Amino acid sequence: MLNQLTPENCLPTDAARATLVGRLWIEGTGPVLVQVRPDGVYDLGAVAPTMSDLLECPDAAAAVRKNQGTRLGDIAAILKNSAHDERKRALPWFLAPNDLQAIKATGVTFVNSVLERVIEEQARGDADKAESVRRAVVAVIGDNLGSVKPGSPEAAKLKDVLVAQGAWSQYLEVAIGPDAEVFTKSAPMSAVGVGAEVGIHPRSHWNNPEPEIVLAVNSRAEVMGATLGNDVNLRDFEGRSALLLGKAKDNNASCAIGPFIRLFDEHFSMDDVRRCDLAMEVRGAGNFVMRGSSSMSQISRDPLELVKHVIGPHHQYPDGVMFFLGTMFAPIQDRHGPGQGFTHEIGDIATVSTPQLGMLVNRVNTSDKIAPWTYGTRALMRDLARRH
Repeated sequence: MLNQLTPENCLPTDAARATLVGRLWIEGTGPVLVQVRPDGVYDLGAVAPTMSDLLECPDAAAAVRKNQGTRLGDIAAILKNSAHDERKRALPWFLAPNDLQAIKATGVTFVNSVLERVIEEQARGDADKAESVRRAVVAVIGDNLGSVKPGSPEAAKLKDVLVAQGAWSQYLEVAIGPDAEVFTKSAPMSAVGVGAEVGIHPRSHWNNPEPEIVLAVNSRAEVMGATLGNDVNLRDFEGRSALLLGKAKDNNASCAIGPFIRLFDEHFSMDDVRRCDLAMEVRGAGNFVMRGSSSMSQISRDPLELVKHVIGPHHQYPDGVMFFLGTMFAPIQDRHGPGQGFTHEIGDIATVSTPQLGMLVNRVNTSDKIAPWTYGTRALMRDLARRH
């Protein structure tokens, strides 16, 4: 993993003009808000105490660019020290860039993922049945729902047809119905950052990474920037029952966000997010390599429409929201036998990347083997009070 944790990989290709912010762990001090530039990492504590506070600034990018904070270190050295198995506590390392925000996600926002969620449901979480179920499902609903606008009269008519055929699914409901699927991915302060281990439940035997854009949204429902995320998913748990979504999604270290939040400014906007193509790569033992992609241009609901489903008059988040936008990446590459598709193995290195946001790198382990989450909101408040 060390050869991937470099500024060349992890920074945006246009890093010199990008407004990048993140969080750094400094032993004896705790989390520190930082600006990330190609020439170093700089303290943002004089601008805001937390990332949540920074994103409440009317023009956060301008506030960051005016920052005259102390240089805290070299980005290459800090990235190297962010590798979980190389970490030296005497040196700083990068955390997930968010802190107090709620971590929410939306699902089945791309056609490919719709089909795979229906397949999980019909297979009841059994990977051995996936291929035969896939053929049967495609025979009924086809493999292209991209022309169907969610919530439209045409979508309602399609639902009537599929119900009559006994082919309707709860996943189709949120894919083309009027209401998007929105769920709590993880608790505030629980996400892991670049270089950390990412976790799967030890009883899961059918799971996958999910490369996604994550929007940084403030309490006023304003999208202030974006970053990358890996929404680790347990296909067997969720496939057995949608009521197991919490166990399928929210496990120790199952939420990776980073490496940095890129704030919206004159060089990066929501239109750039809409045009992003995400690359996903998993490398494992025996020279195993899986690659895939997810193109935001194929999302079925516009990102700003999805934001309205999570925050607004119906639901407020005073500390803001980190919002996963979903993925079209649904790996079906066989790893352990014909028709069984993909599942993780311990030690896999998973990367999510796109030129304008950089690269998020994590190693896979089971959630019970990863260091438990112990630093929460109370600890952050204590450290901030002591610091000021």
